[in-house]
Amino acid sequence: MRWAKRSVLALLTAAAAASVSACEPEEDSGEAAASCVYVVTYEGRTYRDVANVEFTVGNELGTAIQPPCDDTGGRNKGEEPSTTETAYAVDGLPPTVAIAVGDAPDDVKFLAIDSGNGLPPEVKKLIADSW
Repeated sequence: MRWAKRSVLALLTAAAAASVSACEPEEDSGEAAASCVYVVTYEGRTYRDVANVEFTVGNELGTAIQPPCDDTGGRNKGEEPSTTETAYAVDGLPPTVAIAVGDAPDDVKFLAIDSGNGLPPEVKKLIADSW
């Protein structure tokens, strides 16, 4: 009976250790898990990526700046530089509400102003019209 108890205890200990190690990221995997939202600034305004929006790209507006991702709570501050991409108008919406950002007009993301109060009504309407 003692042998059986020890075997069960050893199995439970091994299972617990395996489940703990399965939850921890591998340090030497070479892959980084991105946890930052795609955010850019353009003319002093902050915009966030909005998925699943059908839109038409307008004229080139200028340069949008993507700040470095700070998913480490400031521990690696200053290690990644900001990047720049081209900002484009979105037909039917003013740039104070939404822009498209990317390297070329046929490869852009839709971004809406980040006011902290949810999506602007114009963007909600565009999404509703897309359905």
